Amino acid sequence: MSSAIPVWKSKLPQLALIFITMIWGASFITVQYGLNFSSPILFVGLRFAAATIAVSLLSLKYLRHFSRHDLIAGAAIGAVIAIGYATQTVGLQSISSSESAFLTALYVPLVPIFMWLCFKHKPHLMTWFGVSLAFVGLVFLTGNGLGALHLNFGQIITLIGSIAIAFEIILISYFARRVNLRRVTVLQLGFASFFCFCIAPLLGETQLPHFKWPLIAVLCGLGLASAVIQLVMNWAQRMVDPSQAAIIYAGEPVWAALIGRVAGERLSPLALVGGLCVVLGVIVSEWRPKFLKKDKISQ
Repeated sequence: MSSAIPVWKSKLPQLALIFITMIWGASFITVQYGLNFSSPILFVGLRFAAATIAVSLLSLKYLRHFSRHDLIAGAAIGAVIAIGYATQTVGLQSISSSESAFLTALYVPLVPIFMWLCFKHKPHLMTWFGVSLAFVGLVFLTGNGLGALHLNFGQIITLIGSIAIAFEIILISYFARRVNLRRVTVLQLGFASFFCFCIAPLLGETQLPHFKWPLIAVLCGLGLASAVIQLVMNWAQRMVDPSQAAIIYAGEPVWAALIGRVAGERLSPLALVGGLCVVLGVIVSEWRPKFLKKDKISQ
């Protein structure tokens, strides 16, 4: 009798990450639909309030004895989450969900660059190749040729969001060994919601939306999706190599584009080439060829 583990079970963490990447990709067009019923900043605040409740219900046994480090980490990460998702959501008012997803994916090659600037962690050679390829993709994706780069408001503010998401990942990595991740996950979502509700009146969003059933369904769905995504990532990435996980996550804008196309969105051929370059840039930035490792050892 064979005791070998079935292939699908040995690949379960990778399959789980692919599944949540599909959910992640679908969230862009879901948010765009939700904006029919709410202003953008309040929508994000409500979205993360729902996510906070969902994660809290799934993590009740961990929600005790919050430390000062937990609170500091939750507030810092929550602040960049609020900036990242608020700007992304504002951008979705004027650009397609597919384009937003491709632009947001630029956070992957940006992380090692910011790590270098903040902590002097020198990026790998392949990171520079990936960033260069992603930049070419950005030029094409925004409808420009290589001779010029002109960004509209939606594209600019979405790029600001991708920078904020890059800092979210950096801060999570920085605090990971100092805090309880389950407690901080609840805190960061709660703080993100709180900051959005604080910012909204300053930007003229003073009235809560009318809670129609489609809006409630979207908020509950996004809240549950955020909870599932976070919990699955925390579980699966204990067993999946970070580089492999990053390559799986690179599929997020592809899923967003496919779902957007089913919903009727159409990107120009030039924009599709740009999106492909962004995805390839993400993959290349995390690729570590063996011959480069050998060269490094021989040096």
